[in-house]
Amino acid sequence: MGKYDKLAKVKLLEPSNPNKATSIINGKASGILNWNDIKYSNFYDIYKMLLGNFWTPFEINMSDDIKQWKKLSERERDAFLHIIGLLSILDSVQPNFIGVIKEYITDPSVKANFSIIEQQEVVHNQSYSYVLASIEKLSEQNRAFEMARTTPQIYERNKHVIEVYEEFRSNPNVYTFCKALVASIVLEGINFYSGFAFFYNLARNQKMLKTSTMISYINKDELCHSYFISQLLRAVLGENPEVDEDGEFSKWIYEYIDQAVQYEIEWSRYVLRDIDGIDVDEMTEYIKYLGNKRLRMLGLEDLYDATENSMPWIRVFSDENINLSKTDFFENRPRSYAKTTDDNGFDEL
Repeated sequence: MGKYDKLAKVKLLEPSNPNKATSIINGKASGILNWNDIKYSNFYDIYKMLLGNFWTPFEINMSDDIKQWKKLSERERDAFLHIIGLLSILDSVQPNFIGVIKEYITDPSVKANFSIIEQQEVVHNQSYSYVLASIEKLSEQNRAFEMARTTPQIYERNKHVIEVYEEFRSNPNVYTFCKALVASIVLEGINFYSGFAFFYNLARNQKMLKTSTMISYINKDELCHSYFISQLLRAVLGENPEVDEDGEFSKWIYEYIDQAVQYEIEWSRYVLRDIDGIDVDEMTEYIKYLGNKRLRMLGLEDLYDATENSMPWIRVFSDENINLSKTDFFENRPRSYAKTTDDNGFDEL
């Protein structure tokens, strides 16, 4: 089967096929998941990692943030609402996309991991409603979500991902499948980060600490999602070497991630302008640094000179080496975000 031949939707159950999938897509599998007999054993490690990240927004008491909200500057409150609007788009689109792509995946272990990711994205989206319901009246809550579809700077920057998703929906083949996975890594691993930085900057100034704690949970989830999808893409490319036999796909990845980085830089300069404590030039270098890290997840070389984190203060909140059990910057007491064990460590990141 060629890389441009149309993929067929996978049947719910095919008992004549083996339980262990022959490949991730275009393969044979019964649809029965036996975690002790899967094609890629590291997907089980990722499954346990994802399960260990379970949380809900109801665990977080927002009473302190309710008091602090009105003390924020007008510019901070405006950025807060715009960023919530952006994040709501990302976490609304992603579970819908996952529901589409799962229909073409043969390997039930991959589907299982995507099912957990899909559920976590729904929790993320609900957490934005939870935050807004705590601090604002309903009309302002609704305005933040209206921004997601009516503010050009928010909607236009997300078209970069959505158009690739729609291309796969319209023409599902191995090539568009791989492109959609790259777009998903961009969504999970680049497009959130100006927003994350805004909330972390508030927290380091002792503002909206509970919101920032919740954002740190989302951040770690998204990094785990990026890691899984990068491992999935590398496995799919290994099974389907024709996708990049001429190097064109790698070239497209570089171009696509570079575009994503530029869009994120443009957005950060818009939404983070005049925010006390954030240097937009440092943010630009930080976004390029993230672009390099996402390329390395895919086994590719750096695209930018930004090899060091230009915003080292952000490591307190967003450690890309992922130590999920650490001192809570906000409350200065031990906080264990995940039930981390030797089996779900992240040293490889």
